[in-house]
Amino acid sequence: MNFPANLRYTKDHEWISLEGNVATVGITEFAQRELGDIVYVEVETIGKALEAGAVFGTVEAVKTVSDLFLPVSGTITELNPDLANAPETVNTDPYGSGWMIKMTVNDPADVAALLDAAGYEAVVA
Repeated sequence: MNFPANLRYTKDHEWISLEGNVATVGITEFAQRELGDIVYVEVETIGKALEAGAVFGTVEAVKTVSDLFLPVSGTITELNPDLANAPETVNTDPYGSGWMIKMTVNDPADVAALLDAAGYEAVVA
C-alpha cells in the first residue's frame, strides 16, 4: 500500500497535508480498501469550527457507513465538489483528486504531531 511521506496520518485513517495554515484532508488507501466501493461522501460541517477528533462527516460505501474524524482543530472551509458526482474518486485516487475537505488549522504544530508515514504503516501492518 501507498503512504506518501509528505502527508501526516491519524489512527482513524485520515491523512492531512498542510500549506501555511490551510490543510487538505482525506482518507488513506488502507481506509478506502477496507470500506470498499464508496458511493457517497457527506459533510455538513462547512463553516464550522471543530476540535481534533470531532466527526466532520461520513463516507458511505456499498456495505457500510463510516464516520470521518478531524485530524486537528480548525474550521472546515470546503468540501471537494467533485465527490458529489464521482465519490468513487476516493477509491481511485485517495491522496489526490479524492481529497475530502479543506480547513483552516488553528495550530499548524498540531499537524506535525500526527503520525508520519512509517508510524501509520506500523498501525495498519
